[in-house]
Amino acid sequence: MVTASPVPVDVSIRGIAAGGAGVGRLPSGKTVFAHRTAPGDVARVSVSREKPTWSQARLVEIVEPGPDRVTPPCPRYDLCGGCTLAHLTYEAQLSWKSRIVRDALQRIAGLDVPLPNAEASPARLQYRNRVTFTLRRLRSGRVVAGFHELLAPKRVLDVGPECLLPTAPLTQVWSGLRAAWGGGARRLPAGGELRLTLREATQGVILGVRGGRGSGDPEGLLRDTEGLVAIWHEASSGQSILLAGLRETTDVWCGETIPVGPKAFRQVNRLAAEGLHRRVLEMAGAAAGRAIDAYCGTGVFGRALAVRGWRVTGIERDPEACAAARLDAPEALKVREGPVEVLLHEALPASLVILNPPRAGLHERVPEVLGQTPPDRLIYVSCDPATLARDLARLAPSFSVSSVDVFDLFPQTAHVEAAASLTRRKDG
Repeated sequence: MVTASPVPVDVSIRGIAAGGAGVGRLPSGKTVFAHRTAPGDVARVSVSREKPTWSQARLVEIVEPGPDRVTPPCPRYDLCGGCTLAHLTYEAQLSWKSRIVRDALQRIAGLDVPLPNAEASPARLQYRNRVTFTLRRLRSGRVVAGFHELLAPKRVLDVGPECLLPTAPLTQVWSGLRAAWGGGARRLPAGGELRLTLREATQGVILGVRGGRGSGDPEGLLRDTEGLVAIWHEASSGQSILLAGLRETTDVWCGETIPVGPKAFRQVNRLAAEGLHRRVLEMAGAAAGRAIDAYCGTGVFGRALAVRGWRVTGIERDPEACAAARLDAPEALKVREGPVEVLLHEALPASLVILNPPRAGLHERVPEVLGQTPPDRLIYVSCDPATLARDLARLAPSFSVSSVDVFDLFPQTAHVEAAASLTRRKDG
């Protein structure tokens, strides 16, 4: 690594990178990335890290603001890593997310696709039904709990109810929890660092605690935190243990009542996820035999397909999610527990396969299996443009991309959801 120079330089920002940093060129011609800069800005930056072909820099000041720059609504935005695009107009956020997806497909997969349509989120703030905070007990006895800092990710920035991303019920519980956990957060499990996840359910808010040891005083914490209905602790084995409150909680999701446990996955933005859900069902079309819902989670897509006449096999490795998917499921939906890369070949052949993998994308075995017994159509739902592009390149020998749509499930951040529709190649 080349030693960085602390002398500030002025750069013109021309774009936004996948992680949310502005992109410009140093006087040397080298590409530079600087968070909190916007396209059209003339920004004074100080290079903090240099590589042979690119540099990172810290924003010193905005010399001349670009047309899409706005004042961020959050009072902690200068340090917090929870949001990365709140200094852009919402229209600019949408536009750049579409470009980020298209650029990844072109650069990584070699796909020449039109600029995807971006569907806006109905709510731009207070949309997250699940949020995770890091709690750290310092040697001084003080407790900080919040998000990691943007430019110093090893540090935790203390964040209270001023955060604008959680829904109102989560904000209320987070505020009450901070007031009720006691000196040194003694009512929570012991340990230097905990991960605290709040989830909305119909009955109230669930708290999941990861890390630490013991149980603290969960009954007292539950009693003194209005809106909190259950406290779970994830043991080192990965097993979730109910410490206090309701064992069974539910939510209504895309018309389906599903169990909500301490770990089961749901999209964090309910209203925007409904738009994604509708589009996936449009891509699926009329029932035409067998379908596979891979990485099915609680079975939202699989249930909807089964109701519409498909015979569906759901595949999911998480036991909690499998149990939720099976509960009161349509008869035409069968859920198998295990890794997709292990079980997929047994579920094929099928007319339609929906892939909704985690951020890391598909296991390398999955495109191979699909290529051996290709369905007529694939729908790939992705939360990471880079892994989407990588996987579409892997699938290219057997499938061609018909369309790509972008959905803004994460306003104010650089995260973006996309759905790609693929068809089997006739010569595949």
